[in-house]
Amino acid sequence: MNELPEDRRLFREAADLAIRLQGDPDNRVSVDMVNAWISRSPSHRSAWKRVAEIHGMSGQVLTERYEALEPKRGAISRRTLLVTGLVGAGAIATGSVAVPDLVVRIQADHATVKGEIQRIDLEDGSVVTLGPASAIAIDYAASHRIVRLLAGMAYFDVASDTTRPFSVISDEVAATALGTAYDVSNDAGIISVSVDHGRVAARIESGRIGEELMAGDWIVYNPGTHAVMSRGTRDISQIAAWRNGMIVAEHESVSVLVARIGRWLPGKIVIADPFLGARLVSGVFDLSDPERALAAVIRPFGARLRQAGPFLTILTPV
Repeated sequence: MNELPEDRRLFREAADLAIRLQGDPDNRVSVDMVNAWISRSPSHRSAWKRVAEIHGMSGQVLTERYEALEPKRGAISRRTLLVTGLVGAGAIATGSVAVPDLVVRIQADHATVKGEIQRIDLEDGSVVTLGPASAIAIDYAASHRIVRLLAGMAYFDVASDTTRPFSVISDEVAATALGTAYDVSNDAGIISVSVDHGRVAARIESGRIGEELMAGDWIVYNPGTHAVMSRGTRDISQIAAWRNGMIVAEHESVSVLVARIGRWLPGKIVIADPFLGARLVSGVFDLSDPERALAAVIRPFGARLRQAGPFLTILTPV
């Protein structure tokens, strides 16, 4: 049998360590083992960063469970050492669930939990349907109406006001209504915009990319590369179909669909292989059974779901 390439081997080792740490977060031997593994080389540190970015729970476990292990003042704790390792790998900023969730909720005017869909009536008569595990912040003034999608997905039915443009901003993507109803979602850092009726001007704020979308049009942006990933047209009934219990995907990555469907599932979902997360999927997925929908997303690639406790689902190659 051929040996795995080094980057994949290190990634799997890091994933195994992260799972072990989550399974027994109070075990100091596990903490020492992770620290020792990270310190072996820059490649080990890079692999840990990649795992931490998609493994989410690592930071949460540390912040929630290690308070009881803090030493007396002046001593250096193993928790401090591991957190330092995570910071060095960039994981606290990008991989921790607890910190981003807290920041989002502080910033948000409206937020939902997993599985919850909420109707929000805005002061100008516009209506927002906020998807699960999602959050928005409202910025209305005499000259503008801005809604920041801080997390998740939302459908906007915009009241006409020619004196105040209505824009939805998520990361660097701005979608401005031209008398319309449209859907915006932010899944795994990928932004999608789709139009139910009317027109929407969509663009990346720091770039020159600008698109005018009509009814049925959809577009997917990667703000990190300032690029349009894909675009097309679909039947109006498929726009924001999540409101009716369906997810419609056209050439979307597994990581995006896992993030989207995961809004209907408790706990965290971890993709144990980055190559799986990059695979593209098309299909219609029924949210009445989100676990089954998730299994359907990864089945074409020979992957499966594994439950590691009630609040952790791991997607692994067979």
